[in-house]
Amino acid sequence: MSGTLNKVMLIGHLGDEVKIHRFEDGGCVGRFPLATNETYMNKQTNERVSNTEWHNIVLRNKAAEICEKYLSKGDKVYIEGRIKTRKWQDDKGNDRYSTEINCTEFTFLSNKNDMPAQSDNSPVIDEKKVESVSDSVEETDDLPF
Repeated sequence: MSGTLNKVMLIGHLGDEVKIHRFEDGGCVGRFPLATNETYMNKQTNERVSNTEWHNIVLRNKAAEICEKYLSKGDKVYIEGRIKTRKWQDDKGNDRYSTEINCTEFTFLSNKNDMPAQSDNSPVIDEKKVESVSDSVEETDDLPF
């Protein structure tokens, strides 16, 4: 064992629709932003403070197609994966970096239509939509975008 671990577990809401990029060989990559919230009480002002963190989620092949079909903006989802930072160059030739979560598993927790009906903070599970995918994620560093 190498003694290191790169594992991320998130529960959040989609910030946009799943965007798919299809390749000539039939494979595809899906992307969407995921918002997670942190709420705490400011001890000095006794005010509730809420912070939102945005995560760039990347899925491949069948997992991307399933998410594109069943998820939409506002839906709540559990994501498990690895952190990966990509380096690329912008139009001016400047080095740019993107930190992403390469998703290896996911579970649909609820859709945005379920949210107003909730009376407590427990997740609503829609049996028709619940999918847990364990895709063998292939490492591809030659993404065209």
